[in-house]
Amino acid sequence: MPVPTGLASPYLLLSLCSLFWSLNWVIGKAMVGTVSPLALTFIRWSVAVAAMLPFVLPQVRAHWPHVKRHWRTIAWLGFWGTGLHNAFAYVGLQYTTATNGVILNSAIPVMIIVCGWVVYRDTITRVQALGVAVSLAGVLTVLTRGDASVLANFSLNRGDLIVIAGMVFWAVYTVYLRIKPAALPPLVLLACCGTVGMGLLAPLAAAELAWMGGHVDLTPGAVASLLYIGIFPSFVGYVFWNRGVAEVGPNVAGIFVHLMPAFGSLLAWIFLGERLMLFHLAGIALILAGIALTARGRPVPPATAAD
Repeated sequence: MPVPTGLASPYLLLSLCSLFWSLNWVIGKAMVGTVSPLALTFIRWSVAVAAMLPFVLPQVRAHWPHVKRHWRTIAWLGFWGTGLHNAFAYVGLQYTTATNGVILNSAIPVMIIVCGWVVYRDTITRVQALGVAVSLAGVLTVLTRGDASVLANFSLNRGDLIVIAGMVFWAVYTVYLRIKPAALPPLVLLACCGTVGMGLLAPLAAAELAWMGGHVDLTPGAVASLLYIGIFPSFVGYVFWNRGVAEVGPNVAGIFVHLMPAFGSLLAWIFLGERLMLFHLAGIALILAGIALTARGRPVPPATAAD
C-alpha cells in the first residue's frame, strides 16, 4: 500500500497514527464484555492481514527469497510490534479506563529514548529534550485538568501496569525498526510481521476461549469495530508509523504519541458530548509546541535510517 502523495509528510502520517490509535482505545474499552481481549487481538490482526493481501500478495511472492533469508529479523520485529503489544493493551482495558490507557501511552516517547540509548547508545539534543518536556507538560495539563494537586491522588492499578508492559513492547519495536531488511518493501515486512503476530496469538486466543471464559459476540456494532481496528490502527496506522519512523527517526516519531490525550479529549467532545474546556486547549497547545521543538531539534538521520 503506497502512501498517497498528499499524505507524504512524515509529521502528518505520525499525527494520523495517533488519531487512529486514540479511537482504538475508546473502541477497545467499549468492546469489554463483547469480545474477550486475546480473541479481540487475534481477530484484529486477522482482519489487518486479510486487508493487506490484495496489495501485498504479489510483492510477497516476488520477494519470497528475501523473506526466507531474513525470517529471524521478521520474527523479532513481529514479536515486539504485533500481537502481544496489542494483547497487553486490551487485557489492561479490562481493569482500567480508556482515558488512563491513552494518557499512559504518553510515556512512550521517554521509553523510546531510553530503549534507543540502551540498544544503540542514541542521544537526544537539548532542543529535543526541551520539546519532550513541553509536550509532557501538555499531557499533564490534560490529565490534571489544569490542577497540579490532582497528581497527588493519581495511582496505578493492575490494568495500568499491564498497559505499561505493552508500551515497553511498542518502544522496543520502534527502536528496532532500523534493522528492518532494506530488501523488503515496507508492506511486505508489515504483512509478514502481522502473520507472526497471528501465529503468536492463535494458541493464546484458543486457550482463552476454551478454558478462561473467553467469548466473541459478533453484534453489528462489534463487527464494525473489529473492521475499524483491523484496518486503520493495524494496517494503515502501521504503514504510516513505519514510514514516519524511517524518515524522522524513533525519538522524533515517539513524541507524536503525546497527541493521543489531545485527540482523546476532542473525540470525547465530538462523539460523547463531553465539554471541551480551557485546560484541554492549553494542553493541546503545549503538546503541539513540544512536537515542533522536538522536530526542529532532531539531528540529521543516518542514510541507513530510511528505505
